Amino acid sequence: MGRKKITVVGAGNVGATAAHWAAQKELGDVVLVDIVEGMPQGKALDLMEARPVEGFDVSITGTNGYEETAGSDVVIITSGLPRKPGMSRDDLLQKNKEIVASVTKAIAAQSPNCIIIVVSNPLDTMSYVAKAVSGFPKNRVMGMAGVLDTARFKVFVAMELNVSVEDIQALVLGGHGDSMVPLSRYATVGGIPLEQLLPQEKIEQLVARTRKAGGEIVALLKTGSAFYSPSASAVQMAEAILKDKKRILPCCAYLEGEYGLSDIYFGVPVKLGSEGIEQVLEVSLTEAEKELVNQSGKAVKESIASLKI
Repeated sequence: MGRKKITVVGAGNVGATAAHWAAQKELGDVVLVDIVEGMPQGKALDLMEARPVEGFDVSITGTNGYEETAGSDVVIITSGLPRKPGMSRDDLLQKNKEIVASVTKAIAAQSPNCIIIVVSNPLDTMSYVAKAVSGFPKNRVMGMAGVLDTARFKVFVAMELNVSVEDIQALVLGGHGDSMVPLSRYATVGGIPLEQLLPQEKIEQLVARTRKAGGEIVALLKTGSAFYSPSASAVQMAEAILKDKKRILPCCAYLEGEYGLSDIYFGVPVKLGSEGIEQVLEVSLTEAEKELVNQSGKAVKESIASLKI
């Protein structure tokens, strides 16, 4: 059968760290691609030299071309320009559209049966670009946002209650950005509804912090954005696919009527397995939650419309 193969496009902080998590979990052989000569090769060799210490037996290859990516099972696309302080996700739009489109084209040519996980921002819009350019069916192109947004919400709850993150379940819907919709009503701690453990006012503070979590890190770092948590989130999705785990995770998926939204990439809970997105799960929403989802949908639609695909 041979090992699975994972390609990570973009060997910056997010890409290189994704390669690290994937190799450490022994999910498969990893190919790291970047246009900067020597950089992916150097990072790959450095990771290879960590193998005897950590005991993972997979190969990590760095390359500036796409031939080495042929036959990949999963491809994680992280390439694109990062956000700078004061820059909106949409400022990035046109630049990253060109980058993601050219990368997707090269990937689809080498690995026509792969599953694509997009991490480049603005996330929902770039996922739409990848689907349009690849021509892949909707189940094989998705974006990583909900796993990260949910992780952030979960960790803020864990920090507030001083409990294990392992016992927290949460769900964040919507576009990846300030319009995301953390559904605190569905959050539980060890099966106990969050609303029984924290006052509504405190929950709302945690929701607000979740919405701005990416910007909080950008402001602290001053030169760059988050990379440990986004890369770990993308690799969690890759693991669910490669191991056919059928995990229920919030992902950026192409919708055709679900939640009243069509022809849009949007964060919703899905079942992730070897076919990619095997099912979109629709949860019942209150009128107020529906309104927030619609607002978020509108913001994503406008971003997609500005692409002129």
